[in-house]
Amino acid sequence: MRRYALKESDMPTYHVEMMEGRTVEQKRKLVEEITRVSVEILGGSPESVDILITDVKRENWATGGKLWLERS
Repeated sequence: MRRYALKESDMPTYHVEMMEGRTVEQKRKLVEEITRVSVEILGGSPESVDILITDVKRENWATGGKLWLERS
């Protein structure tokens, strides 16, 4: 298996969009695991993995033609 040396610019930037309501601790665990797996699979350093989290209000997310705000 051939490995390539990665530069910081080669590492991923993840954009995570999810409905609001998760705690800071849940987000912390999520970014730790995304970073760990990225480094494990892609190589590179944890410091070069960027993760942007966007909390979306239920009133701004729809599935199947219905806002999540209106779902029970």
